[in-house]
Amino acid sequence: SNQQTIILAMDVSGSMRAADVQPNRLVAAQEAAKSFIKDLPRTVKVGIVAFAGSAQVAQLPTTNHEDLVTAIDSFQLQRATATGNAIVVSLATLFPDAGIDVEQFSSPSRQRGAAIDQNEKKLKEFTPVAPGSFTSAAVIMLTDGQRTTGVDPLDAAKAAADRGVRIYTVGVGTVDGETIGFEGWSMRVRLDEETLKAVANKTNAEYFYAGTANDLKKVYETLSSKLTVEKKETEISALFALGAAVLTLLSAGLSLLWFNRIL
Repeated sequence: SNQQTIILAMDVSGSMRAADVQPNRLVAAQEAAKSFIKDLPRTVKVGIVAFAGSAQVAQLPTTNHEDLVTAIDSFQLQRATATGNAIVVSLATLFPDAGIDVEQFSSPSRQRGAAIDQNEKKLKEFTPVAPGSFTSAAVIMLTDGQRTTGVDPLDAAKAAADRGVRIYTVGVGTVDGETIGFEGWSMRVRLDEETLKAVANKTNAEYFYAGTANDLKKVYETLSSKLTVEKKETEISALFALGAAVLTLLSAGLSLLWFNRIL
């Protein structure tokens, strides 16, 4: 069977302009994502979440590959990196009626212990399930992993784990990184593998390292096979019972037709 929905959460922060992955991290990520989408069956819905200092839905889940490519090509680099926000927005996209939003993870009212609002009540009433048990959807988060603002990604990962959603993390870039300039400032950007591994482990998923553009392409090829094929055992005894009932009715009808009575 096919996974129903995959959310691609893609980093568009300034650090993604680093050229340690050629031609740069962002372009390599865009090309790999588009290749990944191209190879997916048309029955699989894909949504796009773009994140930097905040996270937004760039494309709601759809089977239209052309719309997905358009969303990916429209990425614009922004400041800061909020990996936790990306996870929260991805969950809100998968569960639109669950009352999930970023404020629930960082609102001053919660920190002060004030009365919870209606959305928080929905979260409170939720019954956690086993990590990785929700097989109808998954999140793939591609980033250099350096959170600078927003929700703690491990808190967001716990929310995903409680809903059984796996978050496959893809670290793009080199561990040593490089110094980049962006809008008049410069910074050293390094891959934060520790956080990405922790997010994947907490949700019973996997972390993948992509140090080159070719590595990134291979990662997406691997994910494509992991996420689109799922084996399930199906109870079929009811089908046999139905078949037996049909045969019984058929034999009774033939008996009435031939002998004017049921034998």
